Amino acid sequence: MNLEELVGDFAQNISAQTDAIWSRDAKTGNEHAKRYVAAYKKLRNHGDAGRDALAVLLEHPRMDVRVKAAIYLLSERPTQALPVLEEAAKSKGMIPFEASQVLKYWSEGTWSLDVD
Repeated sequence: MNLEELVGDFAQNISAQTDAIWSRDAKTGNEHAKRYVAAYKKLRNHGDAGRDALAVLLEHPRMDVRVKAAIYLLSERPTQALPVLEEAAKSKGMIPFEASQVLKYWSEGTWSLDVD
């Protein structure tokens, strides 16, 4: 799978997880989470090229995809990720809440992405 396909897989599974959550289907949501984490790990293995590819999603039309990409890029690309999280946190709902929690941990210095 090339970088573009991995980014597409990441975005598609974020969207599918969100949709499953709204449908109260946690099992399906968890399966999609496993898939986007796997796609992220493959992107991460490509170093800066993988992060550059993932950063394209910071402008995705769906807020859930933008926020999740920002969360996964935050540690290495804070200047790109923080504005996305800050903008999302201004709204109400599940995704804005997630963004606000990440921002809280980031500002406290306790942020850590644990995908391994």
